[in-house]
Amino acid sequence: MSFRALAFMAVFLTTIFLLDLYVFQGVRSLTATLQSVVTRRAVRWGYWIVSIGLPAMVFLGMFTMDRSKGFPPLLTWSASLFISLFVTKIVFVAVLMGEDVVRLVEGVVKRIQGTPEQTPFMPDRRKFVSQLALGLAAIPFTSFLYGITKGKYHYKVHRHTLYFKDLPEAFDGFTITQISDVHSGSFDDPEAVQRGVDLANDQRSDLFLFTGDLVNNQATEFEPYQEMFKKISAPYGKFSILGNHDYGDYVPWPSPEAKEANMQRLYKYHADAGFRLLRDEHVVLEKDGQQLALLGVENWGLGFGERGDLKKAAQGLPQDTFKILMSHDPSHFDAQVKTFPNPIHLTLSGHTHGMQMGVEIPGFRWSPIKYRYPKWAGVYEDAGKILHINRGFGFLGFSGRVGIWPEVTVLELRRRG
Repeated sequence: MSFRALAFMAVFLTTIFLLDLYVFQGVRSLTATLQSVVTRRAVRWGYWIVSIGLPAMVFLGMFTMDRSKGFPPLLTWSASLFISLFVTKIVFVAVLMGEDVVRLVEGVVKRIQGTPEQTPFMPDRRKFVSQLALGLAAIPFTSFLYGITKGKYHYKVHRHTLYFKDLPEAFDGFTITQISDVHSGSFDDPEAVQRGVDLANDQRSDLFLFTGDLVNNQATEFEPYQEMFKKISAPYGKFSILGNHDYGDYVPWPSPEAKEANMQRLYKYHADAGFRLLRDEHVVLEKDGQQLALLGVENWGLGFGERGDLKKAAQGLPQDTFKILMSHDPSHFDAQVKTFPNPIHLTLSGHTHGMQMGVEIPGFRWSPIKYRYPKWAGVYEDAGKILHINRGFGFLGFSGRVGIWPEVTVLELRRRG
């Protein structure tokens, strides 16, 4: 392991320990009035066993795992629970820190007023504040618990009507169902996945599009779900592209040949599931004698591999052809697509997952992912072009979703008169 990685780990673990130490002050306050000494000690020791044991399990699992096989279920669940408790503790600490500021001010005022020196500088921590902190911290904890057990399969349909002045008249009212980021290697409930696939198929759109990351690392992850996705149908076809995880770049391979064999297997699985995989190319869709072009590129993303060749995908298309582009990573839109000389009217992406956690209520939405991707979910219009980012069908890393539910998108194209 590099010095930089070791330094990061040391800082991270120190931060976690200091956070746990601070939270423990609240735990002590909450348990101080317990009459049973055994119960009081059990709660306090239990806190430290969980607080130290859980991150230890995560780091030990990361160092001992077989990276060629991806994350084992125990490590995934441990990491997800660790994240849940970490966020919970942040809320708990925020309340305690607010009380400590008040206690500090009270201490200063009393010293100024001439309080005897033997009197403690700061008043004792108030139990009711620790109780308040516990109650508020229970909100994110229960939310994360739901997200881990149910939320990751809580599929939602998002509908958008998009208007274009140069949409061919024959395609006015044309519908597209989009899903993205299946990450089939993370699934642990085939029946729940089937419900999501059925929901997507039930939209009965004219066209079905999948915008990348079929697997986490290995093509074989998709095998249990191939028949499910094969049953999806659309009158104008099913098309797909690759995402950054589909290339197998995040696990070691015994040889370049083994990695290439995995890639070829993934191509085959796309075809066997009924998808036409677009790799820096386009197809022309016809309706009532009019046309639109569907383009698909290899993954192009800032920091995630710039493979895609937009120029190649658009080769031979007239300037006035209405174009829809599938490009997995939304950073491609700002970097190249919106200023591409052969105009791309609509770009469909995924990749962000909405970070699988955040808040979305009428009039307000927020996710930490916005600080990495300013355009992170939904519809955006820029430079006269439209970008839609799907929140993802599956999940990765954190085995859950909190507030940002898995998405099936239905887009209706309308001609603006």
